[in-house]
Amino acid sequence: MGVELWKCTAVQLREQMWKGVLTAEELVRHYLERIARFGGSAGLNCVAELDETALAQARALDGRMDKRDLPLFGLPVLVKDNIDVKGLHTTAGSLALDDHVAAEDAPVVCALREKGAVVLGKANMTEFANYVSRDMPNGYSSRGGQVVHEYERGWDVSGSSSGSAVAVAAGLCAAALGTDTSFSVVGCASEHGVVGWKPPVGALSARGVVPLAHTLDSVGVLARTTEDALLIYTAMREEPLGRVADIAPGELRLAVNGFNRELVSEGQMARYEGLLGRLRDAGARIGEVMQPYAPQQRVVMRWEFMPDVEAYLAGKKVRNRTLGEIRTEMDARPAEMKRYGDDLLREAWLVHREPGGEAAYREALAARDGMRRELLVELEGFDACLMTGPTNCMHFAGLPSVCVPFDVNEKGIPCGAILYGADERRLAAAARVIERFAREIPLPVLD
Repeated sequence: MGVELWKCTAVQLREQMWKGVLTAEELVRHYLERIARFGGSAGLNCVAELDETALAQARALDGRMDKRDLPLFGLPVLVKDNIDVKGLHTTAGSLALDDHVAAEDAPVVCALREKGAVVLGKANMTEFANYVSRDMPNGYSSRGGQVVHEYERGWDVSGSSSGSAVAVAAGLCAAALGTDTSFSVVGCASEHGVVGWKPPVGALSARGVVPLAHTLDSVGVLARTTEDALLIYTAMREEPLGRVADIAPGELRLAVNGFNRELVSEGQMARYEGLLGRLRDAGARIGEVMQPYAPQQRVVMRWEFMPDVEAYLAGKKVRNRTLGEIRTEMDARPAEMKRYGDDLLREAWLVHREPGGEAAYREALAARDGMRRELLVELEGFDACLMTGPTNCMHFAGLPSVCVPFDVNEKGIPCGAILYGADERRLAAAARVIERFAREIPLPVLD
């Protein structure tokens, strides 16, 4: 092909397989070799488990000419360890669930297979989607250990979908699935030079996914480019996304959220201003909004976590089916399972035993409805909004968001622009434009 396979986008790889220049088996072997070399516990520690049937999946596709026009034909994908893949463990990174082997694929995984993807295996993650302890490092789990940053060992890998993001950035798969409650996909993408796509809440099935909070959770995609992410996302949807229009830079209408801007480093603000300056020079219309942080999101997570996890575990062939049982095992094995404490799990258990918990939850839901209405009105005239200072308003309101890599910091580590919007197709169109004005992001050097 001229370019090493791991450096290619999913769209490029698909086209090579459609043309017959590359087989699915050849591509799967290529990624398996890279995983063996870089992805295990002695390296980036981003791959939790491999599917022993991956090569058989690829050979079966290669033997079916009638399958060659499938949109994801032969593309190898890794799946975050809180999403069910038949025959593989689904543990959400916890030793408390290490006896759980999924009996069937989650609907999103079924959809990937139906569209021609090959499931390579599972990616490591922050335990229980980063809902064990406030002190737990990003990318750590009792089952998987610590995920390692592919650009600089010791750098924060960010968010609970860190294994998926590292795997895509390091060229260990064509794309990966993550989940996002609040920055687990887009936040991870922002630190690894990849695109992260989080759909609106409810756009994809959540069945077969270990939840954090069902009214906030969404399956998302980590990929090299916006086109790659949309390719995978569209394949998982039950209803077609519809056409994402191409817009010229001069047609882009971009809001900039200035909330908490004072918390952003001078270097990062300079990078944002550089991007915005390039867009203005190209004719983009840029406005400003102030859309705040929503502390009520924590109230929703705390109330929903226990019943949601227990609903997922009900009927499963596992030794622990309740949060109480999980916590009991953690208490019995503190060196292995409570290295960083368990204060978030404890709060999620206690809130259902103390007065006022449900009332506070209902108030938080009402506040969310109000915030969502306000955000939609303010964003009506914009294709997308760029987050500068930290805010969770888009996640609290269930809006779609995307991260596009656009620059590198002083240490050469990628920086991503996190965008959100009222309409996912307009947001995708805006992401395509911004991608064109990004600085070149060098690939990580692993050898």
